[in-house]
Amino acid sequence: MGYPAIRPRRLRATPALRRLVAETRVHPADLVLPAFVREGIDAPVPIGAMPGVAQHTVASLVELAHQCVAAGIGGIMLFGVPLAKDGRGSGADDPDGILNVATRAVADAVGGELVVMTDLCLDEFTDHGHCGVLDARGRVDNDATLERYAAMALAQARAGSEVLGLSGMMDGQVGHVRAALDAAGHTDTVLLAYAAKYTSGLYGPFREAVASSLVGDRAAYQQDPGNAREAIREVELDVAEGADMVMVKPAGPHLDIIRAVAQMSTVPVAAYQISGEYSSIVAAADRGWIDRDRAVDESLIHLKRAGADILLTYFALEWAARNT
Repeated sequence: MGYPAIRPRRLRATPALRRLVAETRVHPADLVLPAFVREGIDAPVPIGAMPGVAQHTVASLVELAHQCVAAGIGGIMLFGVPLAKDGRGSGADDPDGILNVATRAVADAVGGELVVMTDLCLDEFTDHGHCGVLDARGRVDNDATLERYAAMALAQARAGSEVLGLSGMMDGQVGHVRAALDAAGHTDTVLLAYAAKYTSGLYGPFREAVASSLVGDRAAYQQDPGNAREAIREVELDVAEGADMVMVKPAGPHLDIIRAVAQMSTVPVAAYQISGEYSSIVAAADRGWIDRDRAVDESLIHLKRAGADILLTYFALEWAARNT
């Protein structure tokens, strides 16, 4: 049978019907809020390229974490912005470094109520802005960087981070960090591998957020946006090395990759709606070109429909406030 007996519009007739038959839903517990903590400030500093997002003090970051708990959000991902940087990113594994100090404060305040996550990468801490240490030719030294990641992982685990976000895209990073954690007794620390992290022009606002020192790009270690099979290979390797969760980043431009990873992954899949995705929606909405709420809702439901279990988004608190 066909029309007029078959009328799919029946199920779209009212908001209540549409809600009843919705195939995909986003819940606040699916969301993780990325947040920045900056050393040497006494009040939050707005990020110009990310309206509504700020670099926090430790105290204001703790308050933000409490807001996440009240909103029912699943987690918070912390990024540090240090005062001093050097070639090896010494502040990254310093117990008194800004990220580790902030992690202890947040974990003490909301641990058990909110999943406390930390970015495990050197780019915020190096004076050259790359995600690893450089060799004599100025290239990122993969294996030397793994040693720095292991030290950073131990510092973050000791500070109270439950989930370490390995975002540097170094070969072997998951296995190396897992071995270091286990040898030190941190067998329960979760590893979230940024398995399919693509190079992108959409990272621009994030560079301001972390006061990046980068000159050039990261194409020698982040994935080429034109490649898909490579992403599956990276996920397979990371899961084999012990990743507890895997990430696709950026999220919106790579819905096909999220779908492919979700179909083959044996661990939860996260997607990171990055700074440029956030700022694009905000800028267009501020000019009256799009409806902000609708655009935010659509952007997140698309990630869930593609297969992401966990959504990292700067809209997390805003979305939760409208949907709880």
